[in-house]
Amino acid sequence: MVWKYMTAGESHGPAVVGFLEGMPAGLPLGPADIDPDLARRQVGYGRGARMAIEKDRAEFLGGVRFGRTTGAPLSLMVRNRGREEFGKKPRGYEPLVLPRPGHTDLAGALKYGLDDMRDVLERASARETAARCALGACARKLLDRFGIAVHSLVERIGSVEASLPEKIGAAEWKRVEKSPLRCPDSKAVAAMKNTIDGAVQGGDTLGGRVRVVAEGVPPGLGSHSQWDRKLDGRLAGALMALPAIKGVEIGLGFEAAERPGSEVHDPIYYDPGRPFGFFRRSNRAGGIEGGISNGEEIVCRLAMKPIPTLQKPLRTVDIRSRKPGKAAVVRSDVCAVPALGVIAESVVALELAGAMREKFGGDSLREMKANYRHYVGKIRK
Repeated sequence: MVWKYMTAGESHGPAVVGFLEGMPAGLPLGPADIDPDLARRQVGYGRGARMAIEKDRAEFLGGVRFGRTTGAPLSLMVRNRGREEFGKKPRGYEPLVLPRPGHTDLAGALKYGLDDMRDVLERASARETAARCALGACARKLLDRFGIAVHSLVERIGSVEASLPEKIGAAEWKRVEKSPLRCPDSKAVAAMKNTIDGAVQGGDTLGGRVRVVAEGVPPGLGSHSQWDRKLDGRLAGALMALPAIKGVEIGLGFEAAERPGSEVHDPIYYDPGRPFGFFRRSNRAGGIEGGISNGEEIVCRLAMKPIPTLQKPLRTVDIRSRKPGKAAVVRSDVCAVPALGVIAESVVALELAGAMREKFGGDSLREMKANYRHYVGKIRK
């Protein structure tokens, strides 16, 4: 079963566009299923001026007819309000020649032989993630039909770490959605706000850590049989491909290297009343063993570096004159960690939906659901 997605478009072009192949026919889907996630992506304490400009809305270009998927490839568009006239340089245009340390500017200019790094900036901008977020909302809609939900929360911003339980309940997830920093720990939120305010005053930026949790995932997604089919590898690769991500963990992650096996592996139990029968009372594996989902929640953590655009810029070198200077300053966020959580949810939803399509196949949603019910019934017996 083919499941493939990609995006196109630039930060100040007419729009960003997403394409998704492999969605079954018969899934009710429309802009109202996508726009709420686009709105969630734009909020959060520490965001920049661009978020006040854009009011993102999704427009379908193909793959949906009369409010239902047709089985053809999905294509959708999110228009840019903060855009330049396509194909023309705006009045007063200045090329970007002072690369920002930590950004794609210099590496991209060297790779493509450019003397204006705005050609790199336009595509490397996190604006592209609006398209991935829109595609992820489509995947989320499919997962919802199988009782799978994907959430995220902020665990840390800068030096401030929240006090959070290992298992997050429904009440905490509701508080996350109401929090300006997507964190249910109110004391930590106050400290995080103060830290962000300090970064603003100092012309600096902040990174942090996000947890993504997928509930209701059945055992059997992914495979141990080939390296590129392992579910944890696919999730880690997709999450590492998000802007500014420098680390991904599944379950205990790096902490597992510091503990003995008795404190890492999750004992197995059986209860016929459970959805899949077999279960664990702990989830240190993060829901994946041997590259295959085991029926527990899938838990991923992402480490985001601080945004490279500083209001008090670092030293750099002009790519044309080779003379020292200060890095370019463009419109940017101070802290985008809360937004990262929403985007990471979308990427996890896309990867899990792809694994579900691989496992259960079917050209229509009805056929896919029938295959799923047969599989779960077989496990329970």
